[in-house]
Amino acid sequence: MRMAPTHLIPISFFRKMFLTLLPTMLLCVLLSTSAPAAEPSPWREIHSTHYTVITDAGEKKGIEVALRFEQMRSIFATLLMKDRLNEPVPLTILAFNNDRDYYQSAPLRQGQPIDVPGFFLADKDLLSQDQNFIVLNLSEAESWRAVAHDFAHCLLNFNYPPAAGWFDEGLAEYFSSIRVEDRKYEIGGDPELQTGVHDPQKSLTEILNTQTWLALPDLFSTKVDTSAYSEGTHYTLFYAQSWMVMHYLIHEKKLVLTGTYFDLVENQHVPVEQAIQKAYGVTAIQFGQAVKEYFHSLTPLFVALEASKRSGSQAGAPPVYEFPEIVAPDTNVITAKVLREADARAIAAEVKTRIPERREAGLQELHALATTPESTAPRKTEQKDDKKNALLVSAVGDEIAHRALAWDHIQHSEFDAAAEELANAAGLNQSDMWIRYYLSVLKYRIALSKHADIVGLPNMMQDLRAVVDWYPEFASAYDLLATAHMKGGGPVAAMQAERAAIQLSPRNQQYVYNMAEIYIVDKKFEAARVLLEHLKSSGNPQIAAAARDRLATLPNEQKYGISAAALAASQKPAAQPSPFDVLEQDAAKRAAAQAARSAGTADKRPAKFLQGRLVGVDCSQSPAAVLTVASGAVVLKLRTADYKSLLLIGADTFSCAWNDRAVSVNYKPGGMLDGDLVSVEVR
Repeated sequence: MRMAPTHLIPISFFRKMFLTLLPTMLLCVLLSTSAPAAEPSPWREIHSTHYTVITDAGEKKGIEVALRFEQMRSIFATLLMKDRLNEPVPLTILAFNNDRDYYQSAPLRQGQPIDVPGFFLADKDLLSQDQNFIVLNLSEAESWRAVAHDFAHCLLNFNYPPAAGWFDEGLAEYFSSIRVEDRKYEIGGDPELQTGVHDPQKSLTEILNTQTWLALPDLFSTKVDTSAYSEGTHYTLFYAQSWMVMHYLIHEKKLVLTGTYFDLVENQHVPVEQAIQKAYGVTAIQFGQAVKEYFHSLTPLFVALEASKRSGSQAGAPPVYEFPEIVAPDTNVITAKVLREADARAIAAEVKTRIPERREAGLQELHALATTPESTAPRKTEQKDDKKNALLVSAVGDEIAHRALAWDHIQHSEFDAAAEELANAAGLNQSDMWIRYYLSVLKYRIALSKHADIVGLPNMMQDLRAVVDWYPEFASAYDLLATAHMKGGGPVAAMQAERAAIQLSPRNQQYVYNMAEIYIVDKKFEAARVLLEHLKSSGNPQIAAAARDRLATLPNEQKYGISAAALAASQKPAAQPSPFDVLEQDAAKRAAAQAARSAGTADKRPAKFLQGRLVGVDCSQSPAAVLTVASGAVVLKLRTADYKSLLLIGADTFSCAWNDRAVSVNYKPGGMLDGDLVSVEVR
């Protein structure tokens, strides 16, 4: 039936319809004026090829941050002469737009926030890492330069075999001088003059120009723990000289020879001086002289130092080395999207939970976000017909907040609470791969704590395969997958997964130890023994102890097939050697050392390394000092003829009042219980 044309409908019909709809129209107007639409979130989530940037500074600044880190990453690859770099731990960059938000999240030093516009948070959990964070204050210009030193350490850890402290710190200091622009970059300046402090007395150039340099073998033998990303002050002779040695090696194109040097020292156990001669083709003295001459040829360093003395800044100082932009990442692959404010706040709170002095505040913020019913509807995801749907609950709050709380519970062995938070997170977003990874970690940690089998092993394998498909360089996920395969009876698959983890993160010795365990399960005892022999001298005391214990059980396990657990239960503790058993040897060594010193011969004693606690300092014969250092049952008396010239790491000046301090010392033994100090690292 056709309707009549509009012009034939009576006017009374329209009047009646208008009066009928008027109340509804008025109600809509009232609601629109009384409940204005929420303001759009100021937060953006930027994704580049390798990094995620979370920022409230706008899309343009967020893209610039992502671009700068991609550029620095590519320049670092050029320094290492690598075509590609590993990124086995995901990195998220949280970039605040103002001082207030940044300093409310920054670590504290003596009760006050740090005074630099950026900091690096590394996940140090060797059992199951999840992600690293960089936090920036974008109200400061080029704030990313504040984290260049730690960023270099991060890339080194993932892309270079374990190396001596001078190499790591020298390269990190060299890299931290970088200045990146759109079309060029500068590098090689004095990094300590570029930190914003501009104190010429604290510049590496000033140190090298006024202090007596260390003999190169002593520099190369000094041990420094570079794994903690918290090394204290950098303006010391050790850092200055390490920086200049790397400066020389890079620009004289001798860095490739350093790989030969490390092979000689680390694998063939050639003494340092001989290794220098063989690797570089010159004596240690000639090498050291070449580095000094190179240093004095770098005129821009001295121009910058003089400028800082006059004006307190480096304004107008010429660059040491300037290069055209060799890295031009495709900005078309950088994407940006709006991020919900609740999600951004949850990420910022998660960062706080990883800073010990901020953890409680971060947890409070996460709990508030997790219980706020502002996102009660689960996000749209593909529903799958599997047992995981049984975990879904009527979840409320922010999914990222639940997820972050779950990880914190896992780290503190609060497994029931972690499972509840993961269930809540899955109820809000089933497609989040972090949930699947955290669930796998949770299963592994529960089994580890109970010395039991992993519950739900097939599902764990399925989850981990999905995680490595999502992030193909996730070393910790490969390591967990290897553990799952080993428990599930697949040593070949376990070896493949563990080998992938080691290749992606070559300095993670936990992965190497796990590979040794896989070899033992597969009856490859000699391959396991080679790895364990290498690990027993690890700088990580837990890894070293575990390797020594495993080596002790290996012969019986190989010969009789007795499990390590059964053998350990039947063994008695080994008797500890008494220092009185070696008194004669001690006296002979002491006499030989004294005779060498009296005859004026060169001190050829090998340097030794010790970690312990500084019990006290005796300066009664100043400027000589005797440090009493305890490590377990061992107590050493270590001397220095002049504490004012002693090499210090982590402290500006020596103090005779030091006591009960954690220290690492390099020393040359005089006897079993004393020696002469080479360096002291105060922590």
